[in-house]
Amino acid sequence: MFPERARHEVAAAESVRLKTALKLGRVSNLPTVWTNTLAGAVIAAGAVDSVMFGIMLLAFSLFYIGGMFLNDAFDAEFDARSRPERPIPAGEVSRASVFTYGYSLLGAGIVLLLIVGFAFPGGTGLWPASGGIALAATIVVYDRFHKGNPLGPVVMGLCRVFVYVSAGWCLTVVLPRDLWVAAALVLCYLIGLTYVAKQESLGRVRNLWPLAFLAVPVAYGLGLSPGEPGVFAFWLLFTGWVLVALWFLKRRAPGDIPRAVISLIAGISLLDAMLIAGAGSLAMALLALAGFVFTLFFQRYITGT
Repeated sequence: MFPERARHEVAAAESVRLKTALKLGRVSNLPTVWTNTLAGAVIAAGAVDSVMFGIMLLAFSLFYIGGMFLNDAFDAEFDARSRPERPIPAGEVSRASVFTYGYSLLGAGIVLLLIVGFAFPGGTGLWPASGGIALAATIVVYDRFHKGNPLGPVVMGLCRVFVYVSAGWCLTVVLPRDLWVAAALVLCYLIGLTYVAKQESLGRVRNLWPLAFLAVPVAYGLGLSPGEPGVFAFWLLFTGWVLVALWFLKRRAPGDIPRAVISLIAGISLLDAMLIAGAGSLAMALLALAGFVFTLFFQRYITGT
């Protein structure tokens, strides 16, 4: 006969309950992936076919959820000591099952990008899937090696960079300079954000210098704003929200570090909105702003960290 825990893990491996899957996938943050995709598409080409864009959204959603699954699978031993409420140490699902689902989701995302590259008129062939493969590899590297890795925040930022780049490659082979600049700004923002997130379990931030990376997109947005009231409005929202998150870090009351983390995660969509507005598409920037609102709403029900 199986020991009780072994029987429980065998049952868990057969399926993942919806509530557990939502928690593993941190799906409350998915709108930030959608706005990354929107920003990459708009900055690269200005417009995108609605059906193609829907497939792109699904593909990058699968990459994100798969990455979050693998994050929990690789961190299972750490979580058993520090975060026993997470699904794997809590016995809600087996580690092996989460690994299987995670890698399968990454593979499905690559297949969808192959469809985008070949199934639409003017498709860019293997370029979207090539970006997807690079994204999947970066996700796995981050999930496997981020603990104690000083370059972890850079690798995490590169995951979002590859969303921008891959979304651009869905529409054009030659990516414009503005997209590379936008991707670099997202990288800076994610470096600062991920550094804060890595301190979450400590309940305090030991060094503040990496947060200077957050100032890079703030300064760039200010440079875009003169003479552009629409861009300035989005810059003001983004900058104000970053300052709110930094205030949580300064105050450091109980729960303020996680609060700062989820605030900065939601702020990704505000950064996307500012960059889209800077590219001249205020209507699409409003869609990205909606992504920010949806992220905050979903984070009330599903943890974003």
